[in-house]
Amino acid sequence: MRKKYVAYGLILCLVAGLLFAWLSFAQNGLVDLLNMQSEKEKNLTALKDLREKNKLLAYEIRRLREDPKFFESVARRELGLVRENEIVFRVKEDKRGTITRPIQGNRNRGKRIYR
Repeated sequence: MRKKYVAYGLILCLVAGLLFAWLSFAQNGLVDLLNMQSEKEKNLTALKDLREKNKLLAYEIRRLREDPKFFESVARRELGLVRENEIVFRVKEDKRGTITRPIQGNRNRGKRIYR
């Protein structure tokens, strides 16, 4: 009689172990559930960041439509636009990163030579 209960107990443990392994590692099992929860958290964080960026872009669009000074500053900074009658100076840098100055002299009057 005791051997019968031991056999039933072993069979029950074996079935329970197989069921646990199947629920844990099968498709859509416990491991997949944990992976999906981790992916969900990453997606929620990305969504939060994108919503914040969207708010900032909407604010910038509103300012571009309503604030002429902001519009002008963006046009100058990003597009390189200048006002009418403004003079643009282009400054050259040598390989060391220093700004070169024009050489003035009698021989080169009217010409600008950069060194």
